[in-house]
Amino acid sequence: MRAKLSYALTAAVLVVYFVLVGSRGVLLLQAGTPLTVTFGVAVLILPVIGVWFLWKNTEFVRRANALAAELDAEGGLPVDELRRTPSGRVDRDSADEVFARRKAETEDAPDDWRAWFRLAVAYHDARDTPRARKAMQHAIRLHRTPRHPA
Repeated sequence: MRAKLSYALTAAVLVVYFVLVGSRGVLLLQAGTPLTVTFGVAVLILPVIGVWFLWKNTEFVRRANALAAELDAEGGLPVDELRRTPSGRVDRDSADEVFARRKAETEDAPDDWRAWFRLAVAYHDARDTPRARKAMQHAIRLHRTPRHPA
């Protein structure tokens, strides 16, 4: 719940920022000189890119949460079996062991979105966020693609 509130607060702050930047871009356009119009267009591009980025990330989180809920309903969410340091951080060797199992599971069932979801969690636990995101995106694509029986 705390992560959702943080995300919502960050998104709200970004939207306010986009509105403020956009209003400055409009003011620059209204000035009407070639220089201010050029800057105005450039400034207006920033909120457009920001809104697109925020939308894509929000969709990613929404879809990943939907997969987690579905997997939880099936009883297939990965169990937290990681050892932790006294400070509470994940033990690196433990994360590597779990990752190796999840990777083997995914190699055995490359078309199973559930395996890719669990692999994404293992990547995240191993602190490899870019690969965790790519694995989760792959899980989302597999889940959205209907399978045709052979």
